[in-house]
Amino acid sequence: MKIAYRILVLAAPLVLASCGAKKMLVKDTPTTVTTPQTAVSNAAAQKLAFVQKVSDQKVYAKNIVADMSFTAKMGDKNITVPGSVHMRRDEVIRLQLFIPILGSEIGRLEFTPDYVLVIDRMHKQYVKGDYNQLDFLKDNGLNFYSLQSLFWNQLLLPGASKVGEADLQKFDVKLDGTGKNMPVTLKNGNMSYVWTADKDNGRISEADVTYSSAGHGRSDLTWKYADFKPLGAKLFPATQEFSFSTTATNKIQKTTIKIEMNDLTTSEDWETQSTVSSRYKQMDAKDIFGKLLNM
Repeated sequence: MKIAYRILVLAAPLVLASCGAKKMLVKDTPTTVTTPQTAVSNAAAQKLAFVQKVSDQKVYAKNIVADMSFTAKMGDKNITVPGSVHMRRDEVIRLQLFIPILGSEIGRLEFTPDYVLVIDRMHKQYVKGDYNQLDFLKDNGLNFYSLQSLFWNQLLLPGASKVGEADLQKFDVKLDGTGKNMPVTLKNGNMSYVWTADKDNGRISEADVTYSSAGHGRSDLTWKYADFKPLGAKLFPATQEFSFSTTATNKIQKTTIKIEMNDLTTSEDWETQSTVSSRYKQMDAKDIFGKLLNM
C-alpha cells in the first residue's frame, strides 16, 4: 500500500500538468467564426471562380472554317441551303450560301469591325452599312466584337473587343441554383445579358441579350449552342441557332437562323475581305434579312 501511495503522489503532478496543458491547448485553439463579411467574401470568390471557369472554355484558334447547312426563318419564309463559315478572330465573320447540288455561291453575309456586307449574287445587288444602320443589330446593342463573342461561344463586354481577367469581376452568378446550369449575368444600361453555363464544366449552352426602353420598345436575342466538337485543345459548338425579335416597329418581328457546321478546321488559307463587282447595285441597308431571304 505504501508503494502504491508513493506512486500516486509522484504521478499526481504529472497528471495535473498534463491536464493543465490540455486546458491551455483547448483555450489557445482559435475558433473560426463566420461573419456576414466573411460570407460575402466567400460568395464573391465562388462567383469569380465560376466566371473564370466559363471564360476558360473559349477556343484558342485564330481561324475557324467549316462547311455548313444554313436555315433561316422569318414569318412564313423558310429557306435551307448549304454553305460555308469563315471566321478570323478580330477581322471577319463570313457566311457563304450555295445553290444546292450545283454548289455555286448564291449569297454572302459578312461582318467586319467596320461594316456589315450582304451580297445577293442572283440579283446582282448588295447591302453594305455600319452597325448603326442595321436595326436588328442596333436594337440589340451589338457590334462586331459582341457578335464575334456570340459566334465563338464566349462572354462579351459591351464596348470592349475582349473580356480580360480584370473584367471577370463585372459579371454576376446565381450560386443558389439547384439545376445543372448556372446563369452568368451582366447589366449595362438598358441592356441585360444572361449566359446559361454548365455548373460542372462552365460550357455556355445559351446566351440571351435583352434591350428594353420606354422609347424604343424591347428587343431580344437568344443564341443557343449544341453539338460541341474538338477544335484544338477546346470544344466548339458546331450547331448554333440564334433568334432575334423586336417590338420597336410597333409589331413583333422575329427572325431565326440556324447553322450546322461540319468538318471544323483552323485553316488560314483564305482572304478576309470580299470584293463587290462594280456591276452590282447597292441597296438600302434596312430589312437586311428580308433581302437575304429573298435571294
